[in-house]
Amino acid sequence: MKKHMTPRFCFSFALLASLLVFSAFSAAPARADGGADPLATLRKEHPRLIFTAQDWAAFDTRVRERASDPQFDTLLAQLEGNARALLSKPPLERKLTGRRLLGVSREVFRRVVTLAVIHRATGDGAFLRRAENEMLAAAAFADWNPSHFLDVAEMTAALALGYDWLYEELSAETRATIRQAIVKKALSEGVNPKLKWHRVENNWNQVCLGGLSLGALAIAEDEPKLARKMLDATRAGIVHGLKPYAPDGVYPEGPGYWNYGTSYQVLLIAALESALGTDWNLCASPGFLASASAQLHLCGPAGEMYNFSDCGRQGPFSPVMYWFAKKLGNPALATPIVQARNKETNRFLPLIALWWPEKGMAVSASTAPALPLAWKGEGINPVAVFRSSWTDPNALYLASKAGAANTSHGHMDAGSFILEADGVRWAIDLGMQSYETLESKGIKLWGRAQDSQRWSVFRLNNFSHNTLTIDGRLHRVNGRAEFTRFVHAGGAFANGTGDAPNVATIDLTRVLDAQGARVVREFSFAGDDRCVYITDMVGGAKPGAEVRWAMVTKAAVEISKNGAAATLRQNGKTLLATLPLVGKTHPGNKVPIQYSFDVIPAEARPKNDYDAPNPNTRILIVRAKTPDDGKLIIAVKLQAKAPDASERQALLGTGIP
Repeated sequence: MKKHMTPRFCFSFALLASLLVFSAFSAAPARADGGADPLATLRKEHPRLIFTAQDWAAFDTRVRERASDPQFDTLLAQLEGNARALLSKPPLERKLTGRRLLGVSREVFRRVVTLAVIHRATGDGAFLRRAENEMLAAAAFADWNPSHFLDVAEMTAALALGYDWLYEELSAETRATIRQAIVKKALSEGVNPKLKWHRVENNWNQVCLGGLSLGALAIAEDEPKLARKMLDATRAGIVHGLKPYAPDGVYPEGPGYWNYGTSYQVLLIAALESALGTDWNLCASPGFLASASAQLHLCGPAGEMYNFSDCGRQGPFSPVMYWFAKKLGNPALATPIVQARNKETNRFLPLIALWWPEKGMAVSASTAPALPLAWKGEGINPVAVFRSSWTDPNALYLASKAGAANTSHGHMDAGSFILEADGVRWAIDLGMQSYETLESKGIKLWGRAQDSQRWSVFRLNNFSHNTLTIDGRLHRVNGRAEFTRFVHAGGAFANGTGDAPNVATIDLTRVLDAQGARVVREFSFAGDDRCVYITDMVGGAKPGAEVRWAMVTKAAVEISKNGAAATLRQNGKTLLATLPLVGKTHPGNKVPIQYSFDVIPAEARPKNDYDAPNPNTRILIVRAKTPDDGKLIIAVKLQAKAPDASERQALLGTGIP
């Protein structure tokens, strides 16, 4: 006969269960100042940073069943290979590159986290001992380079995770050494509210507060006073780092710095949730969760990002996207590990093994995200994106931006754009230049005033971007460009001169120092016709002002005899650029429009010895003079298919093959 629990027993069992759950967190004494104690709900046991014992147990199960998940098996094999390669390497030393220890801190993070995860997966003590030696070596450094505090923050995160995840298997002596290093080399200095990164609205805020908070949570039971002080500072300061995501998730420092700042933002949130049972409501910050989808919009069909601001053209792979995919229940946010290009060096890669999607949420490169083909994201650096398909690697893709140059890591790139078609990026952004190559030459790189030395760097000023320049002047750093129109109705152009259903318009007036002139740039996107129209309209300019239109490209360029067309060839593909208004007149102006294409090297003129070379790169340009009435229109059509018979007829005599 089946027995049933009595009501009294049920009550006792429920009470016991509640006590067991509650006992995972330690109650701290009330604060003398009456404020909320950030450690009041601290989980007692280790591990408690990002992953608890329950999370690690789930990881153990996944490891045992790895044969049933080929992608996870591939990831684990990659991580184990990375870890085994470390066994024969000596621990890192305190060697600065220029003024930074950052490369060393990041490599310590990669080594410790990789070794800890693979030790758990294999049970091999060699990985434990190697991680311990790496942490002890870093703990013995004279300091972690507090003059560049990012270095301290990343080193703190590395040792905090290793300390927490391997806690039970480290000796008491090793734990004490690591703990003392975190206190003396990081937290005791980082709690100082006078450090400006406590209040800045960029990645420094997120990385420094995030890394140090991991350290505080790792050693909180031994250093409760210092840990509380650090967590109080983080809670007060992290709101500044979250502001730039608003309202739509466009990170103003570019996709590369989104990966950096957001990775530490996620580490902070995940650690708060696992150690304290709360995220301080940080996930609700405007634009933060939406920023993951924004990253997808900013990735072109060929797998490279729209690399505005200080950003390289790296692919979209970011381990932290796996956290977003799990948090939002959207596997489309996670890029398959097989597509990652930096599996050997990505320090956050091991976290994917712990954020791996649940069964039934397979990660597939062929799955189209539930996102529109056209999207505009507002914010400090607004962007607008059009694409003809989410799943076709040969799709037509156009991304453009507004904004201002005087933002963190900003360039003079308002009005700039990139263009992809047939798997080729035709219009490119040269991206950032290595900071060390500039700082070692004495360049004061971080000023944002109009006369700052930063703007003498070719890759950072407007002369190297796909935008407009008037009379050879720099863009105004305080001038802000804004999208004034964004229309997406789907489909293609009705005809070559009619209204397009996909339009983004940018007002560049305040950016271009045009002495009272109004300047507007309009992008019209016709995905079905595989073409883009870029129309620049200038009004009220002084007569004779020179307006330069520019597009940086890796393609070989052939200019037609009359200069009204250009053929771009790259990777066996062709893009046709034409000037449809040349030779025509506008109402009120009887003088036919006359300007033509030219092509110049993508180098500074004259070249500075500190500018990086841009080999096999050139700039397609149009130079036009404003007529007496101060009105000018430059229209460029970019078409990613061979011209049809009627277009060929119209182009007879231009030299286009």
